[in-house]
Amino acid sequence: MVGAVSRHEYTVIGPKVSLVARMITAYPGLVSCDEVTYLRSMLPAYNFKKLPEKMMKNISNPGKMYEYVGHRRCIMFGKRHLATERNKNHSLLDREKELEAFRMAQQECLHQKKGQAVLYEGGKGSGKSQLLAEINFLAQKEGHRVLPLKLKKADSKQCFYAVQTLMAIFFEIDTCPAHYRQERLHRQLSGIVEEPLHCLFNDLLFVKFPLSFKVSRMDDLARQQKIKACFFEVLEKAVRETPLIFLIDEAQYIDAASWEFLGTLLSGVPIIMVMTLTTTSTLCGQAQHFLQSPPAVLVPISKLAATSLLRMACWELGVVSIPQELQTYLLRRCFGNPLYCEVLCQDLLSKNVLCFHDLQKEEVENSKWETLSANAMKSTMYSISPASSEDQELYVCTVKDDVNLDTVLLPPLLKEIAVNQIDQLSPEEQSLVKCAAVIGHFFHIDLLQHLLPGWSKNKLLEVLKDLVDMHVLRWCNKGQELPAEPILVPSSVETEHTKETTKSDADSPLKLQEELSLPQMEVLEFGVPLLREGAWELWPKAQQTALHLECACFLRDLACRCGSCHGGDFVPFHRFAICSTKSSSRTSRFCSYKDTGSILTQMITDRLQLPSPQDTFQFQTESSRSQEAFTREYCRTEEEFLDKVNRKLAQTNPKKGMLTTKPCHCREVLKLVLSPLTQHCLVIGETTCAFYYLLESATASLDLSDNYMAFFYLRKASSLLGQPSTFSFFKKHKVKICQFEEATFCRLQSEVCFNMGQITLAKKLARRALRLLKRSFPWTWLGVIFQTFLEKCWYSCSLSQPRNNPSEKKKKLAVLQQQMHCLSLLRQLYSLEATASSRRFACLATLMQKNSVKEFPGEAQVVSTYVALSQFSQNVGDKEKWLYHEQLAIQKSSLCWFSREGLLATAQLMQALAYTKLCLGHLDFSIKLGFQAHEICRHLKKPALENLVLSVLFRSAFLKKKFDLCVHVLESQWVLISQSHDVLGRAFFYSACLDLLLYGKGWLCRPFGECLHFIQRYEHSCILNSQSSVMLGVHSSLAMWFAQDLQWNQFQYHFSKARQLVKRTNASLFGSHGFVRFLECQVLILQKMPEEIFLQTLAETRHQTLTYFKEFFSRCVTCPVYHQWVSELKAFVMRNGKMSLTSIIRPFDTCLTRIWIEGEFLEENNSFEQNLEIQRFVREADVNKKDKEEIQECIC
Repeated sequence: MVGAVSRHEYTVIGPKVSLVARMITAYPGLVSCDEVTYLRSMLPAYNFKKLPEKMMKNISNPGKMYEYVGHRRCIMFGKRHLATERNKNHSLLDREKELEAFRMAQQECLHQKKGQAVLYEGGKGSGKSQLLAEINFLAQKEGHRVLPLKLKKADSKQCFYAVQTLMAIFFEIDTCPAHYRQERLHRQLSGIVEEPLHCLFNDLLFVKFPLSFKVSRMDDLARQQKIKACFFEVLEKAVRETPLIFLIDEAQYIDAASWEFLGTLLSGVPIIMVMTLTTTSTLCGQAQHFLQSPPAVLVPISKLAATSLLRMACWELGVVSIPQELQTYLLRRCFGNPLYCEVLCQDLLSKNVLCFHDLQKEEVENSKWETLSANAMKSTMYSISPASSEDQELYVCTVKDDVNLDTVLLPPLLKEIAVNQIDQLSPEEQSLVKCAAVIGHFFHIDLLQHLLPGWSKNKLLEVLKDLVDMHVLRWCNKGQELPAEPILVPSSVETEHTKETTKSDADSPLKLQEELSLPQMEVLEFGVPLLREGAWELWPKAQQTALHLECACFLRDLACRCGSCHGGDFVPFHRFAICSTKSSSRTSRFCSYKDTGSILTQMITDRLQLPSPQDTFQFQTESSRSQEAFTREYCRTEEEFLDKVNRKLAQTNPKKGMLTTKPCHCREVLKLVLSPLTQHCLVIGETTCAFYYLLESATASLDLSDNYMAFFYLRKASSLLGQPSTFSFFKKHKVKICQFEEATFCRLQSEVCFNMGQITLAKKLARRALRLLKRSFPWTWLGVIFQTFLEKCWYSCSLSQPRNNPSEKKKKLAVLQQQMHCLSLLRQLYSLEATASSRRFACLATLMQKNSVKEFPGEAQVVSTYVALSQFSQNVGDKEKWLYHEQLAIQKSSLCWFSREGLLATAQLMQALAYTKLCLGHLDFSIKLGFQAHEICRHLKKPALENLVLSVLFRSAFLKKKFDLCVHVLESQWVLISQSHDVLGRAFFYSACLDLLLYGKGWLCRPFGECLHFIQRYEHSCILNSQSSVMLGVHSSLAMWFAQDLQWNQFQYHFSKARQLVKRTNASLFGSHGFVRFLECQVLILQKMPEEIFLQTLAETRHQTLTYFKEFFSRCVTCPVYHQWVSELKAFVMRNGKMSLTSIIRPFDTCLTRIWIEGEFLEENNSFEQNLEIQRFVREADVNKKDKEEIQECIC
């Protein structure tokens, strides 16, 4: 049998059909069903009756069978229930407004003695029954008498049925045996209703009172009126004793006579009625009149907020956090519907696609990429707060590597709902929705038009308008208008036409590329839950694959950076580095699709990628002559550079201003192009192309500071490659990729591991990537010495000359870019450890990176590299190279105003200068530079860099004692980090909050309990364990706080943590700050801690303290901003014994406070001409030498 052809639904003979035939034979004349139908019907149990087992032909084990008894009068009673029971373990989510409406009605009824009705309206699965269950619990808890009732569609066809059942429940005769029913009813009516009138209730309540003469003389209308009057009397008497509440679920099935009675009852008796209505139902006239009455209040049930829905999903799965891809899966299918969320979670559990990991298990570094899923989840913030009970097990879940959630089929219940929604659309609307479903949750009109070539533009827009009006679809932009700028334009140059055009331009590649550029796109998304997934499943497999192929071919030319970033691959020069492999790979259906357009596609490709820096930096609106004149003015000094930045920022003309570049739309490109493109490629089986776009997606995610999604894309790519072999010579990937892509894959894995705190694995992967890129990095100290010699003496002489072939040049640049990324990663990885061995490796990576950047022609890349090298030199305490590299970055920054990449390099340089001024003690200057850098970062939307700028800005304002500015900076930082799941960013934030609590003179940003709770929750995180400098400051600040409250056990715990970290920190600003906090703790031990708690003698502690002072001055030579402060502390320790310290130094009120607030420990010189002050290092070096001699004398 074939179903509707347009829906492509087919019904075939199978086991279920055979079972139905045997059931008809075994149970003739009965409406019977099997156990699966019984469970999925979601009808109350009293609607079914279990049937005896019978033998059936050719069916060995038919299972339990049930008869559907429906609405027989013999089972009229027994409906004292609600559809959903209250969850005792979890509170009701996101229903404060709805519960407040009930409380208001409750107050009105109790105080004014008037009836009140609250009707909750919502769609199927919106949580109406759960809300009634919560109200039932709250009302009974307050001593109200509650009469709950659940109706169904058949009930609306019986006159007076709702009131009849409510009164049976009221008289408590609905559940008692038949022979006790009459006796109980008689007791209830005695004293209220005359005994001769009891027989009025015979037919209504299934009793057999003797017919009285008075009742026998009444006609039917008089009897009905008398019954209602009796009910009024009974209910009035009951309300005077106990408040009464009617709870009616699915109230749209109340019959007309019951609506009329309830309306009259509401106006005369102080009773509360709470009902639920389904949105799509049509109500009778009496129901409409009831809703319009003054005591009735209609409350629409809103959709669950995204955070509440995810919290509910965590409860359903029994975890405290779910991965980001699972969040997207649920949000796009549920649209705030709690029933859909519950069913989907149960379906995922039944399909065994999730893995669960113990959260309380201490996080350790992994040696294999394949086992990082749990670490990736633990590296993000939790969706719900873990329980406070220590003995309760806490879990997080991840999706199995081989599972693609986009292709997981809907469970049968939800699929039926989706298909019913599709059936309500017209044939044209169905066709459009089904095509849009293939594209994805988000889609744009041009691609939809591409899949419907027989439709005109006007017809397409007309059908779209109808679907938007029905809320089936909705525009992505809130104003229902097109964005001001093109989001997806495959161009590396500006697309606006110049005023002067010539005939020769018509045949130029640029002109041709402009003609091929897509017009302004209108992006829509599905506005109804389950519709997209249900429509996608209706396609036959062959047609589905063909449509995915069409989508992939359409989107591939858009898979590039946005126009404001000048186009190009997210992995620099990606397509040029693999072109030879692509031509030989077996991807004919996709890569050679529509061969007639291959020449045009190649021309677009050439334009997409930056051929050279000079060709791609599109200066904004200045003439060529003025541009050339400007670029000749090299910024040879810091003053000239800052003067140019100030002039650019001060310009009000939008055509000349510095921040007039178009906003970046790479996030939209990732969401609308790259992510769907990987899905299309996977569906059509083009794994090589899927791997290519997964690398692009991972790189884009890292550029957008979304480390978890980068890990998600790389995990997908890893599953395409297959499980790695133990022996490298046995390694054979399932997907054919070139060596460059394998190296890029390893480099991206290394960066993701670095961001997750997996330092050992990150080093291993970065080395592997370098080896694949024909550049080795040693493993031993002997190899470091030899490689350093080669880099100094031989590498500079062997720089290959650039080839004339542009394609070969781009391939070389692609390899060079990845090499520099790997070397930068190795430098950062080894900089985390303060050991001599790690410093050798870090210095070698720095040298190799410096040699590599000489080959790169891009000014912005060179500036960024020198800024990074300058920061590294400061971290390791090399003051000469620190300022030298900074000066080189300034000199190379001449072209960094005219492109987005250049603007980013300028922001990095501004941040580095603010950092330098802070380290040198020029706080006002550092604050000014920090604000300028923050303005640029905010425009560029680079959250990681912006967070670093705000951290430096806070330190400057904090040392300047501008605490109001500190609070303002922290508020801005919180807005930034609260939008992401960055644990490290929050560690910086809470470290600053602790400083403000200790020394802020009453200023407060976050309470101490919140700061402590964060540290306790994440102190075992690999991310924080790898950041010794930050955690040193955190634990030292916590120790000082507990010392203030004389909680010495807590002080000892955090101080011991800090003592373990102090040897692992470097000379960076944050490392020096943490060291200072640690030294303050040492002073507190000498003057405040009771002697019985000391683990050492006073002399040993004093000797150890002086040793730490010595170590500080020898290590933190590039952070003189703290030197005089530390010198003051050291002077107190050297001049005074413990007794004098006790009388002189009291934390937070005398010595430390006096040094901090009153002492002028900064010799600030804010003159612009002497802002670097190299001579100050020499002077401080002499002071340090004298300090060392004094400490040695004191120790002796």
